[in-house]
Amino acid sequence: MYYTDRGIEELEARRGEEQVSLSWVAEQLRTFTDVHPEFETPVDRLATWLARLDDEDEE
Repeated sequence: MYYTDRGIEELEARRGEEQVSLSWVAEQLRTFTDVHPEFETPVDRLATWLARLDDEDEE
């Protein structure tokens, strides 16, 4: 297990049954980067990756 999996596991355990919109997730990511601007690049990369999941591989 990666260290970051702890947070993912906690998220799943605490909120795994909830249903939220992607607009809500986007707003939470914006709020997080406002509070923690040093994480802007990783959050942007995650958001871009999620947005492009259905794109065909360009490799």
